[in-house]
Amino acid sequence: MKIVLATGIYPPDIGGPATYVRRLAEELNKRGEDVTVVTYGSENEEWKMENEWKIIRVSKFGGPLLRWRRYSKALKKHGGDADIVECFSSVSCGVPVKMAKLKKPRKILRLGGDFAWERYTDLGRRRTLRDFIAKHPKLRLPTKRLLRIFDHVVFSTRFQKELYDLAYDALQPHSVIENALPHAALQKHLKHDILRLLYFGRFVKFKNLENLLRAVAGVPLATLTLVGEGPEGPRLGALARSLQLHGRVSVVPPVHGEHARKIFGEHDLLALPSLTEISPNSALEARASGLPVLLTAENGLSEELRDGMIIRPLITVADITKAILEADQRYEEFAEAASAPIPLEREWKKVAEEHLTLFQSLLQ
Repeated sequence: MKIVLATGIYPPDIGGPATYVRRLAEELNKRGEDVTVVTYGSENEEWKMENEWKIIRVSKFGGPLLRWRRYSKALKKHGGDADIVECFSSVSCGVPVKMAKLKKPRKILRLGGDFAWERYTDLGRRRTLRDFIAKHPKLRLPTKRLLRIFDHVVFSTRFQKELYDLAYDALQPHSVIENALPHAALQKHLKHDILRLLYFGRFVKFKNLENLLRAVAGVPLATLTLVGEGPEGPRLGALARSLQLHGRVSVVPPVHGEHARKIFGEHDLLALPSLTEISPNSALEARASGLPVLLTAENGLSEELRDGMIIRPLITVADITKAILEADQRYEEFAEAASAPIPLEREWKKVAEEHLTLFQSLLQ
């Protein structure tokens, strides 16, 4: 089977789709499938040499229309004769799929986020995804049009599927394939004298990082490491300086693999105070390493996947401050829960098998 995975980001970029596509490509390749990844970015020799499947990188230079045209040409060239084209972004990849007018492949959209809501929050609006979908029907129209070009939609959580079932009439055929929660050697963490907080992901508005910094400013015996990159980086740096957090807040470029596991091991708590987290890969990776996770109550993880995590309201500065202080006071209890055996066996090979079952059903 020839499979094209179309993604907006891919390692060395950091983010859920980057991690997901790389691991899925690896598992599909192990099963003998012909896999090609199409993504944005420039060639990186380190990552090029590591992979056994094709990686086609499309330049980000110029405005959206130029980028989409380049991407659509790459899809025509490498995906015109494919059996399956699976997209991991509704706009940055979905628009090029529409422009490419591919006839042979069955087209799938895998949704782990919501483009319209994320752009809405980029403007400084602070509604959760649930509230956005309920109160802004006109802003959902572009998403509705894009969904129509796909033969099937895959949601990463039942949470988002149920929201979309309510929001969109005659939604395309769809299903749920949850993210992986790989088993690892779980290690119980021992808290440092000063609580070491970690954020791991993109620096964008809906991640609510400004409020996280303000909360850290109110907890003197805590430090924060921000691992990642994104458009909010300069703003966060300026805010850290204005809050006089020098020496307590550090920024680290994106890391992967063993480097990520090393950073998990050096910290006491992963904090994800997003307005909404649909299916956060970083939370699952941290849980698999035994690191306690403080996750917003507005999340889409199933009960099994969030087992051992600390789920709290984390919208306001007061919410986050209260949760950090609670984690500091009850750390032994939370570390014990985070290092307990994972109740759900969900390795990446299982995720790949569910994709293959879907692909085969669409080709019948």
